[in-house]
Amino acid sequence: MQVLHFGAGNIGRGFIGKLLSDAGLEVTFADVNQSVVEALATRHKYPVNVVGEQTAIEIVTGVDAISSLSDDVIQKITEVDFITTAVGPQILTRIASSIANGLVARMKCNNTQPLNIIACENMVRGTSLFKGYILAELPQQYHDWVEQHVGFIDSAVDRIVPPAVSKSGDILEVTVETFAEWIVDKTQFKGHPPKIRGMELTDNLMAFVERKLFTLNTGHAITAYLGHYYGINTIRDAILDKKIRLIVQGAMEESGQVLIKRYNFDDTKHQAYIEKIITRFENPYLLDDTDRVGRQPIRKLGVADRLIKPLLGTFEYQTPHENLLIGIAAALHYRNSEDEQAIELAKMIDEHGVAKTLSLLSTIDMHHPIIKKVADIYTSMQNKSF
Repeated sequence: MQVLHFGAGNIGRGFIGKLLSDAGLEVTFADVNQSVVEALATRHKYPVNVVGEQTAIEIVTGVDAISSLSDDVIQKITEVDFITTAVGPQILTRIASSIANGLVARMKCNNTQPLNIIACENMVRGTSLFKGYILAELPQQYHDWVEQHVGFIDSAVDRIVPPAVSKSGDILEVTVETFAEWIVDKTQFKGHPPKIRGMELTDNLMAFVERKLFTLNTGHAITAYLGHYYGINTIRDAILDKKIRLIVQGAMEESGQVLIKRYNFDDTKHQAYIEKIITRFENPYLLDDTDRVGRQPIRKLGVADRLIKPLLGTFEYQTPHENLLIGIAAALHYRNSEDEQAIELAKMIDEHGVAKTLSLLSTIDMHHPIIKKVADIYTSMQNKSF
């Protein structure tokens, strides 16, 4: 099977591209970084440092690469069995037109073999959103053909891939943690769902999506925002701080109560999952910056994302949320002159105040008592009395 994978960055090479190549699929990367593309197309392999309790250097082989800005992408789409992405949620709109053009070319050359598209992004139902972008780029006359022959598969992805600089100067070398999880919705495939080692099929994707979002993503973000607030540079050092650790674990347990009630998760198993994630944050080989993990705070304060969505769940099931409120206040306190959303967030707070800003971003009614609670925590943090 052939795969066209958009995104040859650290996550693309270290997670999805590696998993697919390890499973025996022919992987072609598409990216805008010409230096990376040329290196992959010349060498057809790259090293991955897998770090954790045991560390190893693994070589991914048999890969190729093309420029995502070239017509080669369109030709490739006429041939492959899968398209995957690891480009970041905000880039999906930019590559939608290329995929739309490729689908038109695929139809014109009468390739009616099933094509399945999986957006492997850190978001809820990312492929369904991506489908909308692609259809918006397609004339209406092609929609029926796409609905018949192209599957859009939602997935949940989980692997920490920090930005690590190669000691040898190798542009393709990447570092990843040992843990990896890729769960896909088997009900959305065109044709028979494939058996790919490392890809887990499920007919209950949202349980896994929310488990990861409410636990790993929630905990990671709150660790980053509290670490930033206390002037701690790395996720590892932040989670080793006793005060931060108690809040992060408390927030994950609060969001966990939502999951347990919503999906009937086993309490003991979910607590073990929380503790496993905390040990992942402690990994001494993953020197991940709190600034990097905290970037794009406006997106992370959105109604469907890692802070507000579990909070809304606590309203639904009438469960505790005090630590989640602290995490949300810390996110509102995030300042980073190199992050556009952090700059915009600060402007919104200056213009509207913290309560209205939170209401606008989260869609929680301005008069809901939770808004005042977060605003009070924010003020105490601002006054250094937290």
